[in-house]
Amino acid sequence: GGSSGIGAATALELARCGARVILATRNALRGEAAASRIRTETGNEEVRFMHLDLASLRSVRAFASTFLRQEPHLHLLINNAGVSAGGTTEDGFSLPFQVNHLGHFLLTQLLLERLRSCGPSRVVIVASSAHCAGRLRPESLGRPPPGLFSAFQDYCDSKLANVLHARELATREQGTQVTCYAVHPGFVNTALFRHAPLWLKPLLLPLAWLLFLDPSEGAQVVLDCATRDGLEPLSGHYFTSSGPQQLWPRGRDDQLARALWEGSEGLVGL
Repeated sequence: GGSSGIGAATALELARCGARVILATRNALRGEAAASRIRTETGNEEVRFMHLDLASLRSVRAFASTFLRQEPHLHLLINNAGVSAGGTTEDGFSLPFQVNHLGHFLLTQLLLERLRSCGPSRVVIVASSAHCAGRLRPESLGRPPPGLFSAFQDYCDSKLANVLHARELATREQGTQVTCYAVHPGFVNTALFRHAPLWLKPLLLPLAWLLFLDPSEGAQVVLDCATRDGLEPLSGHYFTSSGPQQLWPRGRDDQLARALWEGSEGLVGL
């Protein structure tokens, strides 16, 4: 998710620091354009585009295979892409749940051994305060929730999955040099709102322009968790612009985190 919004702002700042940056994005034209723009703006030629469509588990596996073959190092994985629209993927799962969680879960698992071998390394998962409204049910993972506001509930469920993924990954990686952090970047004016219902856009879009953060501001907490020294003892925690914060009760449910992990493994075929 590095071609626009928070992802592009994060990639730009990492490139300024001299990092080799891979923009893993779905749209090749936008991905190539973003990589070119960042190279021009920073003078860092080590910025590359690679195709990745999180709505396709086949694409996730192809990306991971190509990345592992071409890139010997991986110190930082930022799972940033997100959608809020309803729909179903080619794999038969709800679109928000697969793009926002399942695709990132599979990607992280496929790259985990490389992260371990390059430690100390970090995984940063862009979540949201919307996790407070999540209502994950292990027996129905991947299926859109019922009700009039199904797409909104699906999005909230996927954000709860993000914070639980970070929590369980941190638990499982204790004793290794891989740490993980979930972040709420704030209310940011990004392309995420293109999926808002037509009736809501006249209300939401002016509000977004007036009150919401711009992507570079939203990227700051992501960059902080990616680069700040000494965060290792806080692996698994949830961060906002004010630092580590207490999760809502469902986000602290270790039993649900384990059930989500095991259910996700089953859904992606691990």
